[in-house]
Amino acid sequence: MTKIIVTIVLFVTAQLFSQGQYEQGMGKAFALWGEGKNTEASAMFERIASAEKDNWLPNYYVALVNTTTAFATKDKDQINALLTKAQTALDVEITKQPNNAELIVMQAMIHTAWIAFDPMTNGMKLSGKVMELYGKAEAIAPTNPRVVFGKAEFEMGSAKFFGTDTQPICAQIAKSIELFATFKPESVFHPNWGLERAKEALVACK
Repeated sequence: MTKIIVTIVLFVTAQLFSQGQYEQGMGKAFALWGEGKNTEASAMFERIASAEKDNWLPNYYVALVNTTTAFATKDKDQINALLTKAQTALDVEITKQPNNAELIVMQAMIHTAWIAFDPMTNGMKLSGKVMELYGKAEAIAPTNPRVVFGKAEFEMGSAKFFGTDTQPICAQIAKSIELFATFKPESVFHPNWGLERAKEALVACK
């Protein structure tokens, strides 16, 4: 998950030329995140979200910051707090944009974080929901690299657990890397992460 953070921060800071209040706030939030100040970054994104009610991106990053942080901790209370905050922020936006593939992938990531924390309790309950979410996202945005890679990465975890063939999944990871090469985010702040993580996953396939 560290790769996600580094990629996002470098991309944003390298291309951030606008100096409006929104752009400045987002830039500061990404900088805090890049410094490892996740709580402060999340709080900044929350403040921006409260002012930019028609913009789904600030709450998306509230969810992403807290979910990636949750993947890196094993403390039950902390994970519960992080993923509750992530879910609350995401719920605001996904209610307004239920067919936004990036938000759907984010929901799948939150469920996956719960599964990673407690596979025995949450695996049976949430794995089917994760696959349904990726299926929905794929139907909406089949060329979105985060959709293709996220689905493949989740399937890889299941395949390794059950000892099934991973080669078809590796092919999907390779496909996602090709999609990353041509993907153009709508703005400097729109999701553009995942390439480095996909490359690492493909290396692990070999």
